[in-house]
Amino acid sequence: MSNIPETGRTRRLTIRLVVLQILVLSLLATLGGRLWYLQIRTGSQYAAKAQGNHIREVVEPAVRGEILDADGRVMVGNQTKLVVSVSRTSLLQQKDKGKAVLTRLADVLGMPAKDVQDKVRLCDAKTPKPCWNGSPYQPIPVTQQATTQQAMQIMERREDFPGVTAQPTAVRSYTGVEGASAAQVLGYLSPVTDEEVTKTADKTGRERRLPSDQIGRAGLESVYDDDLRGTTGVDKLEVDNLGKVIGSAGTVPAQPGNNLVTSIDARVQKTVEDQLQQAMTDARKVYDNETHKNYEADSGAAVVMDVHTGRIIAMASAPTFDPNLWVGGISAKDYAALNDKSSNYPLINRAIQGLSAPGSTFKVISTTAAVQAGYSLDGHYPCPPSMTIGGRVFKNFEGESFGDISLEKALEISCDTVFYGLAYDQWQKDGGIKPKNPADWFTKTAHEYGLGAKTGVDLPGEVAGRVPDRQWKQSFFDANKDSWCAQAAKGGHEYADEIARENCVDGNVMRAGDAVNFAIGQGDTLVTPLQMARIYSALSNGGTLYRPSIGKAIMSPDGKLVRDIAPHVDGKIPAQGKLLDYIDQATAGVVTSGTAAWKFVGAGWPQGKIELHAKTGTAEVAGKQTTSWLTTYSADYAVVMTISQGGTGSGGSGDSVRRIYQALYGVDDKGGVDNSKALLPKPQAQLPKFNPDGTAIIKQADYPGGQAYPTGAEFLDPTPATGTADPAPLDLLAVEPTRATGRSRA
Repeated sequence: MSNIPETGRTRRLTIRLVVLQILVLSLLATLGGRLWYLQIRTGSQYAAKAQGNHIREVVEPAVRGEILDADGRVMVGNQTKLVVSVSRTSLLQQKDKGKAVLTRLADVLGMPAKDVQDKVRLCDAKTPKPCWNGSPYQPIPVTQQATTQQAMQIMERREDFPGVTAQPTAVRSYTGVEGASAAQVLGYLSPVTDEEVTKTADKTGRERRLPSDQIGRAGLESVYDDDLRGTTGVDKLEVDNLGKVIGSAGTVPAQPGNNLVTSIDARVQKTVEDQLQQAMTDARKVYDNETHKNYEADSGAAVVMDVHTGRIIAMASAPTFDPNLWVGGISAKDYAALNDKSSNYPLINRAIQGLSAPGSTFKVISTTAAVQAGYSLDGHYPCPPSMTIGGRVFKNFEGESFGDISLEKALEISCDTVFYGLAYDQWQKDGGIKPKNPADWFTKTAHEYGLGAKTGVDLPGEVAGRVPDRQWKQSFFDANKDSWCAQAAKGGHEYADEIARENCVDGNVMRAGDAVNFAIGQGDTLVTPLQMARIYSALSNGGTLYRPSIGKAIMSPDGKLVRDIAPHVDGKIPAQGKLLDYIDQATAGVVTSGTAAWKFVGAGWPQGKIELHAKTGTAEVAGKQTTSWLTTYSADYAVVMTISQGGTGSGGSGDSVRRIYQALYGVDDKGGVDNSKALLPKPQAQLPKFNPDGTAIIKQADYPGGQAYPTGAEFLDPTPATGTADPAPLDLLAVEPTRATGRSRA
């Protein structure tokens, strides 16, 4: 008989069916659990995500705040321009994806059709600029320079231009008020990067970056970007699965940015810019007997500082540029020109980034160091025509000799050999090339004056300069020993080869030549014009080192104070009391009978009415013409000017610095003083007053002919500029001086 059951199933088959049933039931249970989790446990979360999938955000950029000068004049504002924009959503709904519309638009605007098409395409990893980096649902600006006639053609023929609008829009404007540029101080804008958008994706309000945002990339636009840019508005649109707009999901209106009141006086800024350019132009007319050609005067900087607060009244850098080049997106051609060697890198702010040896303007620091080291203010020190130190001859300018003189006289006539002698004597006391617990008074004092460190000014990209002390010598030696020794091994006979041979052996040793060069502001010492303006401000105000600043206050769009930016004291210079009075008297002597007398008292400056103090400096740079330095101060201001390859200190900068003081105090060419013609006889201490609409109240008397100055306007629907640009690399600064040749001029 057969053992097969009547059902026809074997035991083995039955087991298999049971296993299969268990498996099916398990899968059903898993599926049910998952459905419960998705629909019940986390249903609300996914419902919210689904809701969000059909919401698209259209950005309404905020009106960016204005940058004002100390009296409320608009230095950077927003100008109404006719902006033509295209809705990409509307284009995609057309049969040809909007190609015909864009072609007709290009004809009206006088632009190549390809340029218009490129501007409305979306940016991605494979798409080169120009392209649109913002939301695809946001109107895309095609041009910000449309004429009224072009706008009327577009708006009157709407059937030919579906999705195209032309309307007045606020765009950034660098006004050049009073003719002042201040380009490196004000900065410029460019679009945010993808990385910046990603970093702020989860933030809200002003902290959030959107793809269509503009951001400050240099100057005050960068430092005060969070205050200026306001809060972007958002219009939420409901779209279907095809991306078609079907309704609105709410609107968050944009909030305008706050305004920045600065300490810059636009009229003084214009004067300083003009005088810096004039000094460079005049220097190019002077023949240099050493290089047998006229001075090149290839770049320069000037600073005017309020000595009582550290606030900057004017700051000029040459060569300069027009920040309006960035409005609407800088062209590749213009950007390349600004970063080309032939233009000498105008994006660099040489007041805070230009480095050079300070020359004899450093001698006020050396005087302080000598007194701290124990040398008497009442003593007399030899001023021979030259000194031989370490087998090398160090000369006075043109071999001048004055016998034994006081430190005051040494500052007045800028005798190098007095300071050579003091520095060499102190170097020997410190142990020479085998020091034993050296006091290092000269380098120590330079640090106490704030050199070798950033001043902390509210501008980006400031450099620290250099004090070549023993620590720096060692680190520099460690970094360069191999290259020095390799050059020395070649056996060349140039000056650089000689230096390489010396440095290969003991480049980390503070040699006698290093010490004496340092005492006259030469050698490896590097400073910025702002650092020197800060030091000479301290000499004027009784010895206080203020942190330089430009921002004075943040004001709301309706003219109310949001935040005051108070002056900040960083410390005291080591020159105090009798020593400070001594230096004060010596620097006044520079103006009356010293190295700057021919450009001041000799040119009619009324020293008895408005006392000025000065120190000239002519720094040598191997392979280049001399750098002109003139550092000055009055009871109210410090004015510093420097010109690369510009000749002597007083010869290159003297006339222009005097004219700046003439403008500030209302002094004519004959020495007469007329306060009614003075631009700023005292620094502006108070904040400007504002009308209820947020515009500044400026006296008509502030302007020639009594003409009132417009200070603001209302704008609609701001659209951000487009374009890309990055700041100039900071390693493209003024060429650093090499080791001095052992000569210096006053």
